Amino acid sequence: MNKKKADQQASPQNSQRNTITVANAPTKVSRILAYLVAGGSLNRFEAERLGDHCLNSTISALKHNWGIHFQILPERVPTRWGKACDVKRYSIPEPQRARAQRALSMMTLNRRVAA
Repeated sequence: MNKKKADQQASPQNSQRNTITVANAPTKVSRILAYLVAGGSLNRFEAERLGDHCLNSTISALKHNWGIHFQILPERVPTRWGKACDVKRYSIPEPQRARAQRALSMMTLNRRVAA
């Protein structure tokens, strides 16, 4: 399928409202993206609950492969031994949400076409 046809099929005019959630997203990358598109934010430890053991790599892949830019805030979280650990909290800023939603739709569309 060529890109133009895929873009047309994934457009809001030609598809139902996107109902992709963290629970039904087919891949690790799409689970993370679905969570962030829904307005969530994650650090590397919170991403473990979604099956992502290396969140910075997933964010990098989304940025380079899909052109999504993230808001990145430094934060300090406690470890289980009571010490502090510096991490980054990732979220999708409002101007990037439409792009991220299109990417999520394309990920699941490509998954259905390949199946």
